[in-house]
Amino acid sequence: MRQETFTKQLSNWNGVKLLGLFLVVLVVMGMMRSTAQSQSSGFHINGRHLIDANGNPFVMRGINHAHTWYPGQTSSFANIKATGANTVRVVLSSGHRWTQNSASDVANVIQLCKTNQLICVLEVHDTTGYGEEGAAATLAQAANYWISIQSVLTGEEAYVILNIGNEPWGNNNTSGWLSATTSAIAQLRNAGFAHTIMVDAPNWGQDWQNLMRDNAQQIFSSDPDQNILFDIHMYGVYDTAVEVQTYLETFVNAGLPLVIGEFGHNHSDGNPDEDAIMAWAETYDIGYIGWSWSGNGGGVEYLDMVNNFNPNSLTTWGNRLINGANGITQTSVEASVYGSPVPTSTPGGPTATNTPIPTNTPVPPTATPPPGGPCVVNYAVVNQWNTAYQADVTITNNTGTPITGWTLTFSHAAGQNLIGGWNATLSQVGSVVTASNPASHWNGTIASNGGSVTFGLQATYNGPVVVPTSFMVNGVVCNGGVSPTATPTNPPATGTPTSIPPTATPTTLPPTATPTNAPPTATAVPPTATPGSGGCAVNYTFSSLWGNGFVADVTIANNGSTPINGWALTWTFAGNQAITNLWNGSHSQSGQAVTVNNAPWNHTIPANGSTSVGFQATFSGSNVIPTNFYLNGVLCNP
Repeated sequence: MRQETFTKQLSNWNGVKLLGLFLVVLVVMGMMRSTAQSQSSGFHINGRHLIDANGNPFVMRGINHAHTWYPGQTSSFANIKATGANTVRVVLSSGHRWTQNSASDVANVIQLCKTNQLICVLEVHDTTGYGEEGAAATLAQAANYWISIQSVLTGEEAYVILNIGNEPWGNNNTSGWLSATTSAIAQLRNAGFAHTIMVDAPNWGQDWQNLMRDNAQQIFSSDPDQNILFDIHMYGVYDTAVEVQTYLETFVNAGLPLVIGEFGHNHSDGNPDEDAIMAWAETYDIGYIGWSWSGNGGGVEYLDMVNNFNPNSLTTWGNRLINGANGITQTSVEASVYGSPVPTSTPGGPTATNTPIPTNTPVPPTATPPPGGPCVVNYAVVNQWNTAYQADVTITNNTGTPITGWTLTFSHAAGQNLIGGWNATLSQVGSVVTASNPASHWNGTIASNGGSVTFGLQATYNGPVVVPTSFMVNGVVCNGGVSPTATPTNPPATGTPTSIPPTATPTTLPPTATPTNAPPTATAVPPTATPGSGGCAVNYTFSSLWGNGFVADVTIANNGSTPINGWALTWTFAGNQAITNLWNGSHSQSGQAVTVNNAPWNHTIPANGSTSVGFQATFSGSNVIPTNFYLNGVLCNP
C-alpha cells in the first residue's frame, strides 16, 4: 500500500513537472514571439536604407526642436508638420546637465509626434562634447536614462528612433568613442530595446577624424539586431561640395545607412555648403534634419528657422530649408505607417545652382500594357541649363512576369556625358550608359503587366540634347527597336566634375560644438620618426575628373601598432599635375615632387587607423596615379 501511494505521488509529481515545463516553454515562446513581433513591427535597416514598419523605404526630411529647453512650446510639433516635414528630432535631457525629461513628458512627446504624423527621433543632449566638455554625460549614462523610461518607449518602435546621445565626444581622446558606442548599443539591446538606434559621430558630431566613417561596419556588426543608423552633423568642416559628397559617398559605397542629423546655413566654425548637403542627400536618398526650429542663443541665433517660435515668421535659413531647392516642401514624403501612399520613386534629384527647380513627378504604372514589345523605356528631359540637363527615365514591363533585378543600357549621342543620378546605379563608358538595380533594392523589381520604375540622371551636353531611342533591359530590346551599341568604341568619358570643385581651403581649425563652444587649442606633439613596425599604405583615388582638372582623395593608413604623431607624405607625379588647392593639410610642390604635412586636427594617425587629405589640381595629357609614397621617409605600399 505504501509503495502504491508513493508511485501515485511520484506520477502526480512528474505530471506537475511536465505541466510546469510546458508552461515555461509557452512563456519563452511567447517572449520570443513578442520580441520578433516588436522587431518586425518597427523601423529596421535593409542595406543602407531605413525601412518603416510597413516595409517601405523612409527618407527623413525633418527639423530639430529643443524641447528640453522649451517644454511649453508643444505647438511646435504641429507647426513643424505644417512645413511638410516628416520627422522631428527632439532634444531631451537625462538630468546630468539640464532638467531631466520625465517618462510622462517623453510619452507626451511621442503622442505629439504621432498626432501630427511625424517620426520621432529622440536624443539625449547631455552627452554633447564628452571628453572636452567637463559637464557632459557619458553614453553609458545616456543608455541608463533610456532604460529608466523604457516603459513608455516599448511598443513605439514604428514611430520612434532612439538617438543614444548627441555629439557624444569632443576633440580630445576620441579613441574611446568606439568602445563607448558599442557598449551603449549592447546595454540597450540587453535591456530589450528593439528600436532602430541612431549613433552620433564624435568630434562634436562632425567626424573630421573619420572615426565613425572608418569604424561604421564594425559598429553595425556589433549590433545583434543589425539595426543601426549612423548620424553625421555637417557644419564648418563641410564647407565645400567635394567634402560633402566624399563623406556621403563613403557610406553609400559601403552600403551602410546614414542620416545628416544636424546642419545649418552658417556656423561659427565655418560656412557649411547647405546647397550641396541637401542636393547630395536627395541624390543618395539620405535623410536630413536641419538645426533648429527656434530658440538658439550664444551667438548662433541665425540657426533659428522661425523667429520666436512663430511659424508665420520664417527666417532666411528656415525659408531655404523648407522652400528652397531640394528642401522639405519639394522632397519630403510622409511615413507610410501613417497611411500615406509611397511613390514608385523618390521625386527629384539635385538641382543646379541658379537654375530652374526641376518639377519631376513620379510616373504611375500604366493600367494596361502599352505597345512596344516586352518593355518600353521613356527618356524625358525635365530640366535644362547652360551645358547640363536633367532627365527622368521610366522602364515599363509589358510581360506577365515581374522583372526582379534589372540592367538598362542605351547610348548617349556625341557630346552627352553622364554626371550622376539617383534611384539607380549609373555609369557611362564611351557613349554607352548602364543603369541597374539588384532585386534587393527598393527600386529593383518591375511589376508585371505594365508595372514601372523610374530613375533620374544628370548629364552634360555639347550641341543639341538628343534623346536616346534604342534601349535594352536585361538583354531584351525595348520599344520594338534595335539594341544600343554593345561595345563602346571610344575611350571612357571623363565628363565634368560630379561636384563643384572647392574654391578655397577649408577652415584650418577643428570644428566646435553646436552651437556655442569655442574651437580647441591644438597641442604641439613631436612627430614620430617612422610609421611604426607595421608600415603604411596609401590609397590615391579620383573623386572628380574633367577636361584639364581633377579632385583626388588620398587616404593614409597606419598599419603599425603605435600611433604616428605628426606626419609628412611625399610622392612624385609622373606628368605635369599641379596642385591648386588642398584641404586637411598643407602642401608644397617643386616640379613633380609633392610634400603634404598634417593639419593641427589630424596630427595623429592612430595605430591601425587612417586619415585623409584631398586636393584639386590641373593637368594636361596623361594623368597617371602615383605609385611611390613615403610617410616620414618610409616607403608605403612596398
